[in-house]
Amino acid sequence: MTFTGSTEVGKILIRQSADTVKKVSMELGGHAPFIVFEDADIELAVDGVVSSKFASTGQQCICANRIYVHDTIYDEFAKRFQEKVAKLKVGNGLDETNQIGSMANKSGIEKVEDQIADAVEKGAQILHGGHRLTDGALANGHFYSPTLLVNVQDDMKICSEETFGPIAPLIRFNSEEEVIIKANNIEYGLASYFYTNDVSRIYRVSEKLEYGMVGANDHSPFAVQAPFGGVKESGLGREGGFYGLDDYLETKLVSVGIKL
Repeated sequence: MTFTGSTEVGKILIRQSADTVKKVSMELGGHAPFIVFEDADIELAVDGVVSSKFASTGQQCICANRIYVHDTIYDEFAKRFQEKVAKLKVGNGLDETNQIGSMANKSGIEKVEDQIADAVEKGAQILHGGHRLTDGALANGHFYSPTLLVNVQDDMKICSEETFGPIAPLIRFNSEEEVIIKANNIEYGLASYFYTNDVSRIYRVSEKLEYGMVGANDHSPFAVQAPFGGVKESGLGREGGFYGLDDYLETKLVSVGIKL
């Protein structure tokens, strides 16, 4: 049994598969951390997070969900990020000049609005966006402005619920140890990203992040020949490359006796 979709539905299928002991391959939900350390190339990191966060209007399981930025570069990063987000063009996804399309459905846009309302109520500020787009041709779809939230805290819904929309929450951190704990403190474990110019840190953080896929200074560490999948409640098994065949194979021992 193979399935790509939400963690909630994946759990139902796993339970149902248990009755007949079916092997399962599950590519489920994600809540990707995107970490920007104090020694990172800020411009490279900003470009990376824009690409990761707003791909498919934020409606990918591998999109950045929690953007952790070191306190010493937080304000500068937020400024440059806001400048990039303000230039994103929203419109019909079939028009190649647009970077942001429509949300998939009404419930998706309602979830986005609920997460933003919860964050603002608990102290976050909207640096950009934060509203539906309904003018002209945009009235015929579920369009939402690319949104940047600052001063986001861990107790806000957006830090634990998969967003699946064009909201980018910026969260401060002060140390490597602190941000690793924050990044791992969630039931999901699909994709993760971090930016740094410290080679030793690349090895340390890559090993400590509890995720099936890690991009170090890379916002898109995916390829058809590479294994794609997560750990914890983000799934079981892998897609892609020869690893993707493993879930469809069974190991069999055949021993042939030979008379000597």
